Amino acid sequence: MAFAGVEDRNAIENEMPFEERDLPATLYGLLSRTAEKHPSSNAVSYQLLSGPTDKAETLTWSQVKDKTTQAANLFRSLGVGEKDVVAYVLPNCSETIFALLGGAVAGIVNPINPLLEPEQIASILRETKAKIVVTLKPFPKTDVAQKVAEAVRHAPGVNTVLEVDLNRYLTPPKSWIVPFIRPKLDGKEKIAHADYKCFTKELNKQPTTLSFADSTEDRVACYFHTGGTTGMPKVAQHKYSGMIYNGWLGHKLLFSEADNIMCPLPLFHVFACHVILMPAIASGAHVVFPTPQGYRGEGVFDNFWKLIERWKITFIITVPTAISAKMQRPIDADVSTVKTAFSGSAPLPVELFHRFEKATGITIVEGYGLTEATCLVSCNPTDGEKKIGSIGIPFPHTDVKIVKGTADGPVETAMDEIGEICVSNPGVYAGHTYTEAAKNDDLYYFDKYLRTGDLGRIDDDGYLWITGRAKDLIIRGGHNIDPAEIEEALLGHEAVAFAGAIGQPDAHAGELPCAFVELVDGASVTPEELMEFCKLHVHERAAIPKHMTILDELPKTAVGKVFKPDLRRNAITRVYNDALLKAGLAARVENVIDDKKRGLVAQVEANGIDEAKIATVLGGFTRPWDPMPAK
Repeated sequence: MAFAGVEDRNAIENEMPFEERDLPATLYGLLSRTAEKHPSSNAVSYQLLSGPTDKAETLTWSQVKDKTTQAANLFRSLGVGEKDVVAYVLPNCSETIFALLGGAVAGIVNPINPLLEPEQIASILRETKAKIVVTLKPFPKTDVAQKVAEAVRHAPGVNTVLEVDLNRYLTPPKSWIVPFIRPKLDGKEKIAHADYKCFTKELNKQPTTLSFADSTEDRVACYFHTGGTTGMPKVAQHKYSGMIYNGWLGHKLLFSEADNIMCPLPLFHVFACHVILMPAIASGAHVVFPTPQGYRGEGVFDNFWKLIERWKITFIITVPTAISAKMQRPIDADVSTVKTAFSGSAPLPVELFHRFEKATGITIVEGYGLTEATCLVSCNPTDGEKKIGSIGIPFPHTDVKIVKGTADGPVETAMDEIGEICVSNPGVYAGHTYTEAAKNDDLYYFDKYLRTGDLGRIDDDGYLWITGRAKDLIIRGGHNIDPAEIEEALLGHEAVAFAGAIGQPDAHAGELPCAFVELVDGASVTPEELMEFCKLHVHERAAIPKHMTILDELPKTAVGKVFKPDLRRNAITRVYNDALLKAGLAARVENVIDDKKRGLVAQVEANGIDEAKIATVLGGFTRPWDPMPAK
């Protein structure tokens, strides 16, 4: 059906309430329906290496259903019930999909970012009470197996570890060499509470008919953690209804069984799992996953356009940082099959939008979603006006309100007035978004609208705009500065590939704006030149950065967002050490940790200096500090 604007959205909504639509109640029901309609159609393809002629594995929808069934049967045979948790810590591969879908059919599946540190993985495993972990067998150039082994030592509830061997995706002679250079899993035998088994061997022992009765009604089926690569993430709960809603939206508005979707995003994140894989399951479309690390994989950007030609891709799934990287490569293949590129995870700079469209002839559609809402909220209409910089129109059956808190309680704002974006739809599990009950306190307005933490407005055409992140605002002496204004300006400089702006600590103003940039390959510019550029292009005087740092590479999350907590650590360390140096003290910040209650805390090595003198210097800053713990 056409999706050209608010009228089309309203027409779809007015057909019937979402609850009355002819949709299965469970994930297995949805997958079974598609496998029956399109048994021999390509479902998912995966290639370990990024070359356009490298070996690839393609599975049909019938095969995906069979493997999902076997995985679900395996997990049930290992003691997993509907309320028990199967975690996986995996890069992208076919087995990741089997673990995801099979885990959600048998119990509750818990995808975990393999870039996390062992203590963070262990924390999630303990919080979700995971019984089973699916992860990699030790493999060259990755330490996932080692990190998970360490995490399992500290997660006594885990009784089984199922190992995936990536060697099966290689061809000789590489596949012959791996067994001889495979790293050892030191101390694995010490994990007395967990049995290690081969995932593929155990899978193949199971029947392709479900050995237990599928769920008969809606229930929690997924736990997705939020956050990037540091700190202790929160865990969000997703029900079948939210997953099926995302699938229905993609099928209703975008995808059919004739489409091929390029998705180099990680399968531990909602973007790949719910926004792409679920609509593929609903529609019968074909999804291609290149390399274990997706966009981070070796050669993916260099080979990207040739992979588009190889798989005759019709839809590209991307993020702003990946778009910028693609624009640094020539378009050296036939990309005429591509209808649209979808961008999410972060606002897309206007300059980058125009650069991509001019170079490729492909229009980018920006959308918006969040883990806490089981993802999808809005997007620019594929068949109508695309307002560059906006995140489009709320999807059918999604109710968005812009709300501001007042002394008299929450109040819905007027048109074009900025407030907090709040969402109610089938993906919002009101009152139960997070597994930790305390984290749901004050998370909703009017009992059902999820507070996203994003600041935004709705214009008179019904388009939603993000104007900032409530917690990302730079607050300079009580004045709110949107970091996006600084980032947009810097991205207009021809030498800048990526930019991130934050508030650095200041003893007088609380925070002052500073910026970090990553340069285009081969480009050369000085921090001083970029500061002068900002004076011309950052229109708000108070927002002009007071410091500029050029990094070889900005820290990014697995879905391509600039990871600002690491930038804040960098700024805290620099500012505090400068202050200590100016005061003539030999003390130094050695580390900045993420404390669960206090946020980022500087750890200071006193080097024999009286802590009272350190407190005199650092006490003027709002961010806390602690002496380094004794070694």
